[in-house]
Amino acid sequence: MNKWTLFKKASRFQVIPVMLVPVILGALGAYVWKGVFHPVLFILTLVGAGAAHLFSNMVNDLWDYRSGADTAARDTPDVVSTNSGFLANGTMSERTFAMMTWSLFGIAALCGITLAWFAGWPVLVFSGLGGLIAYFYVAPPLQFGYRGKGLSEIAILLSFGVLPIMGTYYVQTQELSALSIMLSLPVGLLTTLVLFNHHFLHWQADRQAGKNTLVVVWGEERALRFSKMLLWLSYISVVVCVLIGALPVYGLLSLLTIFPLYKVYTGLSQHNPSKAYLPLMGASVQASTRCGLIMSAALLIQGLIAQ
Repeated sequence: MNKWTLFKKASRFQVIPVMLVPVILGALGAYVWKGVFHPVLFILTLVGAGAAHLFSNMVNDLWDYRSGADTAARDTPDVVSTNSGFLANGTMSERTFAMMTWSLFGIAALCGITLAWFAGWPVLVFSGLGGLIAYFYVAPPLQFGYRGKGLSEIAILLSFGVLPIMGTYYVQTQELSALSIMLSLPVGLLTTLVLFNHHFLHWQADRQAGKNTLVVVWGEERALRFSKMLLWLSYISVVVCVLIGALPVYGLLSLLTIFPLYKVYTGLSQHNPSKAYLPLMGASVQASTRCGLIMSAALLIQGLIAQ
């Protein structure tokens, strides 16, 4: 495969919309609520956030490989591995993989420093906190992705909801906004749902490797109930956004994206083989992206009407 294809597979590039959509929402919030839009700063934010997300994917693979979690997933029967496989299968050397990983971090850091120069030092708080969460999600000594207790779920909500939307809004306006926090909840919770559901694919291997996700700690049945609760919280937060004025009323169209995902849940029993969760993962990613895009379209239309 060529270098671009290699990079896309190693970084799991196909899931990058879950980070880019929050950046778009934050910029549209600034456009609709404050009437400002700085295209160059927006592009820098997109590039920096995208690089940070891909860095997060790769550094997770790097430390899961070093901890043995990826190897356990590969070697455990009937478990679906969700890592890129480049390290566990020997496709790429650890040194090369690490160089690619830290190159992405360098791009993200450069964008963050540049944005801070133009928009102010608080940008470093948003980007720095995001970088620390991305690294210590699986890296020692914190490894809060291994500890259970909901720490990894809170980290995902912050990393894919609150921080990118609030941070992008701040870059555009140099102001903080409670509305931007509320706007971050639907996509943040749905992305948390995506990351939570992916644990069902390999929770037996995680248990062997000492990776105490909530699925490992609670067991499959209780974790599945929590997954459904996250689903409803995500879409209730859309309604709340409309009620407080963070979204126009036609933003409620994003509620339609619940139906394909809900249908997958109805096909699951209390205990399922790992492969049965593949449709749930696919539907979760689609719901997160589609809901965010419809919310974005609603804000854009509102902004154009108001101009």
